[in-house]
Amino acid sequence: MAHNRHLGSSLNSFLEEGLLDEVEAIAVKRVLAAEVAAYLKQNDVRKTAFAKRIRTSRSQLDRLLEPDNPSVTLQTMVKAARGIGKKLELRLA
Repeated sequence: MAHNRHLGSSLNSFLEEGLLDEVEAIAVKRVLAAEVAAYLKQNDVRKTAFAKRIRTSRSQLDRLLEPDNPSVTLQTMVKAARGIGKKLELRLA
């Protein structure tokens, strides 16, 4: 019988191996992406118009709206949050 070195490992210990930061960042990004997508749909706002309104490119907005794409700047995230009438807060806890 093969020995599984991960048997009995906890999710926290798995995440502490460098993945926790990435998981948390993607979770925040997914929440923002969902909020912006919902705003666009509910208010019948086209992506091109919204990108122009928040002074970013359509490609940056597309990256923001893709939940698993981490390639978006903090500045774009702040602009998008402001564009939907919200404030993005960054805290050290």
